[in-house]
Amino acid sequence: MSQTTSLPVGREAVLEKGWWKAYQFLILRRISQVFFLGIFLLGPWAGIWWVKGNLASSLTFDILPLTDPFVLLQGMLAQHWPEMTAIIGALIVGVAYALIGGRVYCSWVCPINPVTDTAHWLHDKLGFAKGWQPKRNTRYWVLGMVLAVSALTGSIAWELVNPISMLHRGLIFGMGFAWTFVLAVFVFDLVVSRRGWCGHLCPVGAFYGLLGKGSILRVSATKRAECDDCMDCFAVCPEMHVITPALRGADADTPIILSSDCTNCGRCIDVCAPDVFTFTTRFDETPAPARAERRNTKRQPEASRAA
Repeated sequence: MSQTTSLPVGREAVLEKGWWKAYQFLILRRISQVFFLGIFLLGPWAGIWWVKGNLASSLTFDILPLTDPFVLLQGMLAQHWPEMTAIIGALIVGVAYALIGGRVYCSWVCPINPVTDTAHWLHDKLGFAKGWQPKRNTRYWVLGMVLAVSALTGSIAWELVNPISMLHRGLIFGMGFAWTFVLAVFVFDLVVSRRGWCGHLCPVGAFYGLLGKGSILRVSATKRAECDDCMDCFAVCPEMHVITPALRGADADTPIILSSDCTNCGRCIDVCAPDVFTFTTRFDETPAPARAERRNTKRQPEASRAA
């Protein structure tokens, strides 16, 4: 076991790998989130209309249509048959996320992700209790309810209360009442349920998780035998239950994280000093021996060991 595993989360990685490699995927995610939000704001803010529309439906350079397949599905259930461009846009988006991982949307695109990440950071800093933790499949019940309400009311139901859309529209036209939706998500994750929104309730994440169930891009614990039990990967992972089967499996078990709940955020790669994790594909057959059995002993103070 590493003698530095008692350090704050991620500190050992900074010491071993350097600051950039210990934060590279977090920084790249923030750049990605700002980029996707920024290209939509260029039009109304600067009059540069490279992209028209929003995350629900857009047209890039007046050529490329992109449509959120979740929004399209709600519209079809509401008996609003879409135009062919919307269907093509949904197919493009759907195929892309089916290949790279549906919940990549949650960690690399969604503008609410920095809000919930900030709430989680502050939650830990203030030492709040874990709080209420609904079952993880609750989000699938919420997803089903959203689709049912769309069918019954003839409306794209989730867009009426979607904090992602509220934030996007608020940045363009002024936040107004939309602040309450974004603030509610922040407060919920801060004091009610740790990582509760994205990890347990959001139907958008549930939909994209199902969409990317067979995706090619995956995170793998290829060097799991070198794990020093620092637990930093579990501390930063927004869906920590996905790590255990890959990291602590037997020799015959795949080191690849195959759960569709994984957001491919890369934070486990960032904070791991021994570089246990890496991005790969679901077809990677590189052998990864299981971790050796470790005795459950506490490290002794330096003075005790010297004696």
